[in-house]
Amino acid sequence: MRFQLLGPLSIAEGLDVVVLKPSKPSSLLAALLLHPGSVVSTGYLLRALWDEDQPATARAALQSCVLRLRRIFVKYGVSGDVIEAVPGGYRMNVDAGTLDLVRFRTLVRAAGATGDAEGELYRLKEALTLWQGPLLANVPSLMLHRDEVPGLTEERLRTLERACDIELALGRCRQVLVDLWEAARRHPGRERFSEQLIEALYRTGRQSEALAEYRTVKGRLKEELGIDPGPSLQRLELSILRGDDLGPPALDQAPGALEPAAPTRSPVLALPPAPDRDTEGRTEAEGVRVTARPVPPVPAFTGRAAERADITALLTERSPGTTLVVLSGAPGIGKTALARQCAHDTQDSFPGGVFVVDMTHPDGTALTPAEAAARLPEPGSGDGRTLLVLDDVTTADQVRPLLPAVTGGAAVVTSRRGLAGLMATHGGSVHRLSTLDPAESRQLLTAALGAGRVAAEPDAADELAQVCGHFPLSLRIAAARLLTRPGLRVEDCVRWLAEDLPARLSLADDPRMSVPEVFGEALRRLEPRRREAFRRLGGQEGLLVPAHALGDSPEAEEALEGLADAGLLEEGPPGPYRIHLLLKIYARRQARDRDGSEAATVPH
Repeated sequence: MRFQLLGPLSIAEGLDVVVLKPSKPSSLLAALLLHPGSVVSTGYLLRALWDEDQPATARAALQSCVLRLRRIFVKYGVSGDVIEAVPGGYRMNVDAGTLDLVRFRTLVRAAGATGDAEGELYRLKEALTLWQGPLLANVPSLMLHRDEVPGLTEERLRTLERACDIELALGRCRQVLVDLWEAARRHPGRERFSEQLIEALYRTGRQSEALAEYRTVKGRLKEELGIDPGPSLQRLELSILRGDDLGPPALDQAPGALEPAAPTRSPVLALPPAPDRDTEGRTEAEGVRVTARPVPPVPAFTGRAAERADITALLTERSPGTTLVVLSGAPGIGKTALARQCAHDTQDSFPGGVFVVDMTHPDGTALTPAEAAARLPEPGSGDGRTLLVLDDVTTADQVRPLLPAVTGGAAVVTSRRGLAGLMATHGGSVHRLSTLDPAESRQLLTAALGAGRVAAEPDAADELAQVCGHFPLSLRIAAARLLTRPGLRVEDCVRWLAEDLPARLSLADDPRMSVPEVFGEALRRLEPRRREAFRRLGGQEGLLVPAHALGDSPEAEEALEGLADAGLLEEGPPGPYRIHLLLKIYARRQARDRDGSEAATVPH
C-alpha cells in the first residue's frame, strides 16, 4: 500500500489507485504526509484544516478528524496505527516504499551521490516520473496550497533543471528540446529554462529560432517586470549573434543544489524520527498511459492560414458528439506540424487536456487499437472537454475504438490516407493538404533562416523552394543545412541539392529528417503490386497522370486509386491524377535502382 502525494492525494495498491475525495480528513492526511516520519504539531494541523478561522472546539474536532481518517484507512486496507499520536501532535510512519515524496527525495539524493552523469540522470528521471499531475488538487486546505505547494514545486523544478543540464552536457540537445519547450512555456518566470531552451536550439543548428526565443523572453520581461534578461542570457544571445562555438556544456557540481526547500512554517517538533518500516514485497505501478501536457507551438510554423483557421473553428465549436478532423496528404507535406499547431492554438478550449499519440511503432508498424487505447485516459476520466491527436494513422479501424475516450471533445487524425470509411461511419471533416504555395515557402524559409539571409538572395531562395518541391519537410531540411553552414550561399545550396534529388534532402544526424526515408517508408506500407505501379509512374511525361497511365484494365484503375488514397497521387477521376515533382523523381530513381539490381543478377 502506498500513499501518493505528488499529484492528487491518493492511496495505491499495485495498479489500483483510489483518489480521495476533498474533505477535512484529506487535508489532515496531506499535512501529515508532507512531513513524513516527523512529529507534526497540533497547531500546524489546526491551521491546515481551518487556516486562521479555527472554531472554538478545534482541538476536539481534530481528534474526530483523526478517527475519520483511520476509518478511511481501514476501508482501503491500511493499518490504523500508521498515524501515531505523540506528545504535542501526530506522526505518519511512512518511508520510501510507502510514500512517493520520500522516494522522490531519496532518488534525488542518490542521484547526486552517483559520481557519473549517466547514473545521475537516470535517477533524476526516475524521480520526476513520480509526479502525476497538479499537486494536492483534491485537498481543500488553503494553508497547504499557500505555504507548502510552492516549496514542493520548487523541488521538482530544480530537479528538472538539473536533468536538463545533464542532457545538454551529454550532447543530447535535440532529445531534451521537448521537455524544455514545455518547461519554458509552463514556467515563464523561471529564466533558466528559457536559457537552456535557447542553448539547445542553437546547438542543434536552429540559430534563428534561438534568437526568436530570446526576443520573446526579453519582450515578456520588459512588458511584465520592466527588466532585461539576466547576464547569462545576454551573454548567450551575444554568442549566438556572433556564431560562436559554445564549446562543451559545463556541468556544475553545486553541493546541496537539489536539497528539499525548507517549508515556510516548520511544524516539526524535536522528537526522534520513527524507525524505518519494512517494504518487502512492495510492487511498483507501471505507468503506460500518456498524460495531458501543454502543447508547444511548432517552431517556425508558417502558411496553412486557411486550413488553420477552419480547423481552429471546428475544434472550438462545442457539439454534443465528438468533433472529428482528418488531415491527409502526401508524406512530408506537413500534416503533423499543422495538427500540433492547431492543438497548441486551441488547447485552452480543452480543460480535460490534450493527448498526443503516435499511432505507429518506431519500426513503422501500426499500433493495434488495444495498444493505442492503453495509452489513453479512461473514457470520462477527464475534467472537461478533451482533445485527442492521433498521428500517422494507417487505417480507420485504428481510430474507431478510441473515439469514446473523447466523447464531447475532439479528435484530430493525421494520415496519408483519406480514411473515407471513417468519414462514412463517424462523419467529420477532411483537409487534404497539398504543397505550400511560393509565398508560404518563402515565409517558412524566412522564419527558419532569418529575414536578412533570405533578403540577401531572394531569387536563390525562391529557387530553393522550387527544388524542394514546396514540401515543408524538404524546406526544413534545406534550411537546417544552411543554418549549420553559415558561410554557404543559398545559390550554392540549390545547385548542390539539384544534382541528386531527393537523396540530398536528408540530415545525417537525424534519420527522420530524410525525404527518401519518409517516401520509402510510405512505399513500404503498400502491397508489392502498388509499389510497382508507383515506380512505373516515374517514366511518365509531365506531372499529370491520365487515368489510362497504367493501362485500361480495372486493376490499373484500382492501382491509381490506391496510390491516390495512400497520398502518393493527387486528385483523380473525372480529371487526371497529378504527382508531385519530388515524388515523381523518387519514383524514377526507384525504377532505375530496381532495373539496375535486376540487371546485375542476370547471368552473362
